[in-house]
Amino acid sequence: MKTLLVLLAAVPLSACISFGAKPPPSLLTLNSAAALAPGQTQDSAGANTITILVPVVGQALATQRVPVQATGTSLAYLKDAQWAEYPARLFARLLSDTVTAKTGRVVLSTAQSLADPGERLAGELRNFGLDATQHRAVVTYDAVLMRKDNTVEKRRFESRVPVGEIAPAAAGVALNQAANDVAGQVAGWIGK
Repeated sequence: MKTLLVLLAAVPLSACISFGAKPPPSLLTLNSAAALAPGQTQDSAGANTITILVPVVGQALATQRVPVQATGTSLAYLKDAQWAEYPARLFARLLSDTVTAKTGRVVLSTAQSLADPGERLAGELRNFGLDATQHRAVVTYDAVLMRKDNTVEKRRFESRVPVGEIAPAAAGVALNQAANDVAGQVAGWIGK
C-alpha cells in the first residue's frame, strides 16, 4: 500500500521535471530572397557546376544561439533566440539557393559532387550575429573559390543591417537581410 502511495505522489511531480533548457517560443531561420521556382530543371550539360561547402565557424557560432557583441571584447547570446539549425548550415543553404537563382549554375552538395565537383566554394563564416554597440546585424563571410583551372581566389564579404532593437524577432529579420545581401555579393563574384 505504501509503494502505491509513493508512486501516485510521484506522478504529478514528473510533469514538473525538465531535462533540457526551455525552448524559445519560436525558432529563427533564413529564407532566400532569390530562389528557383518549383519544378524548374537544371542540367549540367548547359551550365557550369559548383559545389558549395558548409562554412567553417568559430566556437561562438558553433551553436544554435544568436551571438551579440556587447563590447569590443565581450560576447553574449540573445535571450529567447535560437536558430532552427546551426547558422553555418542555414547560410550554406541560402547561399546555394542564391547562387543557383542568380548565376544559373548547377549547385551540388558534397555527396553529389563526387562525379564532377566543378568549381568549389568554401569559406569561413566569421560573423553571424548582432553588434549591440552599433545596433546592427553583421554577417561576414571569408570565401575561397577554387576554379576549374586550379586557381584559388579569396575574398571577404560583409553586410551590416540596422536592427531597431536587440530582440529575437528584429534580429531574425535583420540577419536574414544581411545574409541575403552577402549571398548576392558572392553570387555576383562567382559569376556564370
